[in-house]
Amino acid sequence: MTRQGQDWWRGAVIYQIYPRSFMDANGDGIGDLQGVIERLDHVASLNVDAIWVSPFFTSPMKDFGYDVSDYRDVDPMFGTLEDFDRLVEAAHARGLKVTIDQVLSHTSDQHPWFEESRQSRDNPKADWYVWADPKPDGSPPTNWQSIFGGSAWQWDTRRCQYYLHNFLVEQPDLNFRNPAVVEAILGEVRFWLDRGVDGFRLDAVNFCTHGELKDNPPREEVVEGFIGVRPDNPYGFQQHLHDKTQPENLAFLEKLRALLDEYPGATAVGEVGDDDALGVMAEYTQGGKRLHMCYSFNLLTDRSDPAYLQDTLVEMEERLGDGWACWALGNHDVTRLATRWGAEDAPAALRLYMAFLLTQRGSICLYQGEELGLTEASLTFDQLVDPAGITFWPAYKGRDGCRTPLPWQAEAPQGGFSTAEPWLPVPDHHLALAVDRQDADPDSLLNAYRAFLAFRRAHPALVKGDVRYRPVRDEVMRFERRQGGERLLVALNFAAEVRRLAAPAGAEPLNDAPGCINGHWEGEVLRLPAHGIAVARLAADAPGWPDD
Repeated sequence: MTRQGQDWWRGAVIYQIYPRSFMDANGDGIGDLQGVIERLDHVASLNVDAIWVSPFFTSPMKDFGYDVSDYRDVDPMFGTLEDFDRLVEAAHARGLKVTIDQVLSHTSDQHPWFEESRQSRDNPKADWYVWADPKPDGSPPTNWQSIFGGSAWQWDTRRCQYYLHNFLVEQPDLNFRNPAVVEAILGEVRFWLDRGVDGFRLDAVNFCTHGELKDNPPREEVVEGFIGVRPDNPYGFQQHLHDKTQPENLAFLEKLRALLDEYPGATAVGEVGDDDALGVMAEYTQGGKRLHMCYSFNLLTDRSDPAYLQDTLVEMEERLGDGWACWALGNHDVTRLATRWGAEDAPAALRLYMAFLLTQRGSICLYQGEELGLTEASLTFDQLVDPAGITFWPAYKGRDGCRTPLPWQAEAPQGGFSTAEPWLPVPDHHLALAVDRQDADPDSLLNAYRAFLAFRRAHPALVKGDVRYRPVRDEVMRFERRQGGERLLVALNFAAEVRRLAAPAGAEPLNDAPGCINGHWEGEVLRLPAHGIAVARLAADAPGWPDD
């Protein structure tokens, strides 16, 4: 398999598939790789460039695949390695690149490496995980907290030591200060490159190294951020100075990039959760020697006001240098976009948010169901399976509400996802948003995504162009995208009211603009409907947005 275009990732739109909830082909209530294959035509019809497949590796499923017990095999609930090979072949046949999750900072406690490491202090893998002696009073080595609640240290009676777990107690952290661990992990990555994958989404990549065993200082203010940073979770009470985002991580990322560079076109996008996530995104992607791109949780919050969004984007541009960002408005860890940004009954707002994401500089991740406008599922406590939701209920209801199965057929049992009772329920109100119903409606959100993504693909300025923002006025975000000889003006009205604003006299509407681009250019005035979208072409030497 040859990878065409080594920089295909720059400006790519990547569709995230959460396989447990995508499509169940064998009737056991859990999505699988064969189900993904059967529904790839839907993904290809969106005009995206790649898929990101969330974990399907062998796992006890304490954290639904993010606790890996065998990096080189497929968990039987998802299929076989042969199924994965057929998935890669089927995706490539449709022009889709294939990226897969890699969980490098930790393994399952049932991984053979950890089972050996915990047996003694002097076995060959004794130093493959982060072990430490207790304090003189028997308490943990530091005050570090786990994202899933409680101390990040777990006592092990065989070694009479604590081991570090930044996530669940069943997810011990690997010791990346050990060169043998680094080489072993790189070997696991190479295994999938040799099977033809085009790239990786690296889970919690800034957690791969820890610092000195010192207590973290308290945080002055607890605000929403990375998945564990919430007022109901002690993890959010600390400044995480010593337990993650250490300088030593850069050396590992450079080794990883050197491996990826052996496979032309192979790419990696890192997930970053940190107080200064934008700074880490810049540091991790600059210079062409580390990751190709990173994304953070800065746009995965409850805030949707244009001033906040633009401030975030401008700061990223100022700090990024020659690095590259990847932006997302939803994923498997956060409340569904339609609910989180208050657009459950506002189809025009959902189109606006779509246009906002797809006109920014950077690569894009779309989470399955965003193209349908799926809302957060409201589940009862007894329906929860997410350990975070169970631990922090009722202040935090966990991640199950954004992971419910995709509805394919409005009239079919279980929305056409499965012939059996699914692992999470299909909400009744999702059936009206099913793929078959929206597919048949030319004015649906699904068809708006298809049209806008085709439009974006046709305009290099929107894919790889530079960006220049103007101040937000009356809840309207204004900016320019420019690539080669193409210069585009973009205006996005976040208000639920009509807005009129001064515009360049030479702005020319685009003949190939989809119907959701509904701004009306009237000489030197632009009229934007409520939640309206405008894109126009402008001559390279013409005056831009008027200063005001």
